[in-house]
Amino acid sequence: MPVAFTRGVSPRLSNCELTHLDRQPINPDRAAAQHAAYEQAIANAGFDLVRLPELPDHADAVFVEDTAILLGEHAVITRPGAASRRAEAESTATALADRFTVHRITRGTIDGGDVLRIGRTIYVGQSSRTDCAGAVALANIAARLGYEVVPVPLDACLHLKTAATYAGFDGAGREVVLLNRDWIDPAVFGGLEIVAASPREPFAANALRVGGKLVVAAGYPETSERLRACGFELDEIDVSELEKAEAGLTCMSLIAEEVA
Repeated sequence: MPVAFTRGVSPRLSNCELTHLDRQPINPDRAAAQHAAYEQAIANAGFDLVRLPELPDHADAVFVEDTAILLGEHAVITRPGAASRRAEAESTATALADRFTVHRITRGTIDGGDVLRIGRTIYVGQSSRTDCAGAVALANIAARLGYEVVPVPLDACLHLKTAATYAGFDGAGREVVLLNRDWIDPAVFGGLEIVAASPREPFAANALRVGGKLVVAAGYPETSERLRACGFELDEIDVSELEKAEAGLTCMSLIAEEVA
């Protein structure tokens, strides 16, 4: 059975790291309720949910995607760009060690939110959280596992997956990337079909593919309609409180299609 690894919302979420958004009050109870609905959406898609150990003193702990990159039977433990988050990665490494062969990034910085895998290609955003040394360190590990790393320049948003996510196959059998064209050059994904997020919905380009569904954030009707027109089945959920912490749909889980 496919597995999704998640971690609970810290009561200190209001103290999260922010890069592109102004700080707003965050209600941790409302955020936790939205996170529970997010987990339910993943479970409804046929995934087994595994909660990683709670880290209540770590404001960003719910954003588990940044701490590891899952590549089949392998887990690459990252070195997050925000130093305050390094202990989260260590906790993730310990939790995943009995299911995956664990590798570690030991040079530079890299957030999992900057890593988009499509087949055997791994696109790595060069953001304020992921530097060249981190991308090279990942490339060295990935090459041994049969993957190619492609760097992607990025400065308009927090992570690569803020602006581009893999939607899967559309109704015509084409592989689709959901993309904010204002933040990422579509030429990066040559050979793949592009569905552009509505210019009026810049944060709508982050969606989570689980099984045969796309989990998308409520509040982006124009982009959702574009996806439905291409044949995608959507599960819309409210993550508005979590979005105040620069959350996206992908960042709150580690998705493993098959694990032992």
